[in-house]
Amino acid sequence: MRSTVDELLTRLIDAGRTAVRTGLVIASGGNLSVRLPDDTIAVTARGTWLDRLEMDSFSILDPDGNVVDGNPTPSSEWKLHQRTYRVRPDVGSVIHLHPRTAVLLDAMGEQIRLMTLDHAHWVRSIGRVPYHPNGSDELADTSAEQSRTHNCVIQAHHGCSCIGGDIAMALRRAMSLEQAAVLTYQALVLGDRHTSFPRAALAGLGHA
Repeated sequence: MRSTVDELLTRLIDAGRTAVRTGLVIASGGNLSVRLPDDTIAVTARGTWLDRLEMDSFSILDPDGNVVDGNPTPSSEWKLHQRTYRVRPDVGSVIHLHPRTAVLLDAMGEQIRLMTLDHAHWVRSIGRVPYHPNGSDELADTSAEQSRTHNCVIQAHHGCSCIGGDIAMALRRAMSLEQAAVLTYQALVLGDRHTSFPRAALAGLGHA
């Protein structure tokens, strides 16, 4: 199992680098996790920069959130990850990031519109929770509740969490969500407040 764990952590390390390289976040603007084969959770440690992750940058938590291995100080948002996994047994990874455009539009009261086929297929729908302090039970519980029906959840004035069956899918959704936000912003600059992916076409997309 050790080799499998190492492979999963290597993928999380790569996901963190991708998130920073593509401009989704800067520095330590978020935290990442993956469900391990024994149902424990590997989550980035507190204060880690997402483009500088190493094998010792992760805390291993049991399903109740107790640290059982790895870095002794998990991210302050560990509850967000742990409680999302609790309500979504199908989820293998949670990507929590602080993407600037998605957070800006939400703070302005603007709904992020799904513009392209990729947005509609991968994101599908966007949940939202009001502002709660980072690391709080309220933030973790409300976000987890939204994740029952949405694979992407905006946390007001904070960030977003995107989930998937594996790391690649969770990251793909995070990237698609921010791209949808960027295109929504550009549409608003051009004076458009209505254009979005045809609602009638959503039913024909199949399972994402």
